[in-house]
Amino acid sequence: MENSVLTGRVHSFQSMGAVDGPGLRYVVFFQGCPLRCAYCHNPDTWAFDGGQETTVEDVLQKVRRCAPYIKKNGGVTLTGGEPLSQSGFAAALLVALKAEGFHTALDTSGAASLESAAKVLEHTDLVLADLKFTTEEDYRRHTGGSLAHTLAFLDLCREMGRPVWLRHVVVPGLNDGPEAAARLAQLAKGYDNVEKVELLPFRTLCIEKYAALGLPFPLEGTPPAGEEHLAPFYEALGPLAKPAK
Repeated sequence: MENSVLTGRVHSFQSMGAVDGPGLRYVVFFQGCPLRCAYCHNPDTWAFDGGQETTVEDVLQKVRRCAPYIKKNGGVTLTGGEPLSQSGFAAALLVALKAEGFHTALDTSGAASLESAAKVLEHTDLVLADLKFTTEEDYRRHTGGSLAHTLAFLDLCREMGRPVWLRHVVVPGLNDGPEAAARLAQLAKGYDNVEKVELLPFRTLCIEKYAALGLPFPLEGTPPAGEEHLAPFYEALGPLAKPAK
């Protein structure tokens, strides 16, 4: 593989992630994201020139130190930011991780070309697919991206036989209620490779990050999601629905 894809920009690392796939996981937060989700908890990962330049070997050395804790039942998760925006680096890293016997997971919105996605999926054991909204209008308004890209990505995951855990942040007033829940359930049940849907209640813990970056928080005044907001989703999804760990 060309040397140019052996380096990438990484925002940060988490050595013992418990909510980013099965088991304990080493989590690599990629720097840079093409979306601007209204409820994003990591606005500091948006800029493509932020973070630190990192090599595949740098990451491997960090992961190896955690191998005794993550290798048996856990693994390594690439998240962001958007890992598919650095598909060459992501693919090279996954190849190296697989060669050393680590389970690999990709946390992504699917906001990338199918060509870029395919070369990353080739070396991915599990996909954590972030489904932001279930209508094109809402998706564009609140993320700046397109639902069509995510659906095309999910189609690709199915074609390549990759298991998917859908993840959906429930935001009061934006994507909650019985109609939104019914749309999500219909979509999820249309993919036989979707193993479960993780429901994540909207939280406001990120407000201080926006303030530190001098950015307005788009959902200022929106309350955290409670059980009453999640209930329609559990009802519509049935056994597919799981709370975030």
